[in-house]
Amino acid sequence: MSISRRTMLAGGAGGVALALTTGRVWAQDQALDTAYVNAMLWTGQGAPTLSAIGISGGRIAAIGAATVKAQITRGTRIVDLGGAFVMPGFIDSHTHFLIGSDLLTQPNLRDAKSPQQFAQIVGEAARALKPGQWVLGGSWDAELWGGELPDRSWIDPVTPDTPVAVQRLDLHMLALNSVALKLAGIDRDTPEVPGGVIVRDKDGNPTGILKDAAMDLVKRAIPAPTDADREAAVRNGIAHGLSKGVTQVHTTELDWMTHDALCRLRTKGEPDMRFYSFLPLQDWAKVKALVDAEGRGDDWLRWGGLKLQYDGSLGSRTAMFYQPYDDAPGSSGMPLHKRADVQQWVNDADAAGLHVTIHSIGDQANDEALDIFAATAAKNGAHDRRFRIEHAQHLSPTAIARFAKQQVIAAMQPYHAIDDGRWAVQRVGTERLKGTYAFKSLLDAGAKVAFGSDWPVAPLDPLTGVAAAVLRQTIDGANPGGWLPEQKLSVSEALRAYTATNAFAGFQDDRLGRIAPGMLADFVVMDANLFAIDPVKIGATTILKTVVNGVERFNA
Repeated sequence: MSISRRTMLAGGAGGVALALTTGRVWAQDQALDTAYVNAMLWTGQGAPTLSAIGISGGRIAAIGAATVKAQITRGTRIVDLGGAFVMPGFIDSHTHFLIGSDLLTQPNLRDAKSPQQFAQIVGEAARALKPGQWVLGGSWDAELWGGELPDRSWIDPVTPDTPVAVQRLDLHMLALNSVALKLAGIDRDTPEVPGGVIVRDKDGNPTGILKDAAMDLVKRAIPAPTDADREAAVRNGIAHGLSKGVTQVHTTELDWMTHDALCRLRTKGEPDMRFYSFLPLQDWAKVKALVDAEGRGDDWLRWGGLKLQYDGSLGSRTAMFYQPYDDAPGSSGMPLHKRADVQQWVNDADAAGLHVTIHSIGDQANDEALDIFAATAAKNGAHDRRFRIEHAQHLSPTAIARFAKQQVIAAMQPYHAIDDGRWAVQRVGTERLKGTYAFKSLLDAGAKVAFGSDWPVAPLDPLTGVAAAVLRQTIDGANPGGWLPEQKLSVSEALRAYTATNAFAGFQDDRLGRIAPGMLADFVVMDANLFAIDPVKIGATTILKTVVNGVERFNA
C-alpha cells in the first residue's frame, strides 16, 4: 500500500524528506504554543543546564529562560518541569516493530529457565486458544538451561492438537511441535533449504527446530492476521515505545507487512511515533517506483531505505566467520545470499538513489559487506549514501578502520553485548572477542555508531541500552566491572548514538537528534539527570513525558 501525494507531503531526494509535519512554518520570535520551564536541559551537546524550551507549530522556537519568557503570550501553555531532565527524543535505529508489537500479547518464553518451564508456558498458551489457532510468540533462550535446543517431544504432550511455532529471542530459529511440522509439510524427506537448516535427530527426523531461511517453510502455513489485527498491534507497540521515551524507530524489515500497516495508520492521522521504513533490498525496483510515484513520505512515516540479511546470528551459529565455531567445529556459519547477487542489488539500489543497509554479524560477513559497499561506491561515484551495516557485531582486525574510511555507519545494539557476553566466548573464543561489540574502538577510529534495540530480540528501552553501553555488565551479573570493559562508552557518547547519530543514519540530522531552534520538537523528560547519577541507576530512570512534534504523547 502506498500513500498518495494528496495524503502525505513528498520528501526530497537522497533519502532526505523535507516536508513539514504541521501547517505552520517555524520562524523566530513567534508566539509560543507551549513553554517548558525549569528544565535541566541537555540539547545533545555540552553539559546539561537549567533552561527552558519554547514550542511553536511542532518545532523548537526558543531555548533559554529569558528568550522563552519573551515569547510567551496569553495563549501559551506553560509547563513547569521542576528541574526534571530533558533531552532529545530517543531514536531506535533497528526494530522489528510488528513482531515486537505482536509479542506484547503473545506468550513470552524469555524467562523460561528449563525445558519444563518452556513446556509449561507453551501448554498454558495452547489451552487459552480457540481450535485452529497457533501458539506463536516466543523469545526463548536455550542458554538459560545449558544450551540444548528445544525438541518437539518437549511440547507435543501439552499441545496434541494445537500447532506451535515459537521464536528464539534472536529471531533466527523457530521451535515447532509435531502438529506444526505436519501442517507445514516438513518431514524426514523434506530437502534442506539454501540459507537455512532443518535440525534433525540421529534418524533424520526433524526435531522441530528451523534456522534462518528454513523458517519460511512454516511461516507460509501460519494463518495471516487481518489488517485490523496488525494495526491494533502496532498501536500497542507505539504506546509501549512512547512509555520508554522512544520518539522514532527504524523498522528494518525483510518484508512489506510492517510498512503496509504503518501506511494504513498514517492515512488515519498522526501515528504518535515517527517511523523510517526499510524494505527488502531485493525489492529495490519496486521501492524506486514507489518513490518516483509517491515521494518518500513525510516526517511521520518515511521510506526509501532497503535492508538485506547477509548472514545469520551468533546464537544460532549461522553468523558467517572465517574460522569454525569453537563449540561447533564443523560449522563457520553461512551466507544467506550469493555474494554476486548482493553486489548487483546494492549497485542497482544505490544508483537509484536508495538507502542501503546490510545485516552482518560474523567477521567474514562484515568484511564482505564492506567490500560490497566499497565496490559500489567506486562504480557509482561519490554521493551522500550513508551506507549502514546492521549489528557489525564481530569485526576482523582490519574492519574497524574501514568503517571510518568508507564512512559506513555501524548500526549496533548495546543490549546484545550484555546478553551475548554471557556465552559468546564459547562460540568464538578469546581472540575473536577483540573485535566484538567494539563500540569504543569504532568511535575512536572516527566511525559513526548508531544504537538500536533489535526489538523484540532486546527490550524497546533505550535507557537499558545506554546502561549497557556505559557499564557493559552482563545480565547474569557475572561481569560487574564490565565485559570487554575497554569498549565502554561515556554517557554522552551513548546518548548521541541514540539521538544525533541515529538522526544522521536516517537522513534527518537537519531536523532531529538535537534540541535547537528550528528543529522538530521531539524530546523526553525524565526524573533523573543521566549525567549526574551513578550509571548503575540509568536503567531505573523513569520517563515522565515523551513529546513528539510538540505534543505530549506519553505522560507517566
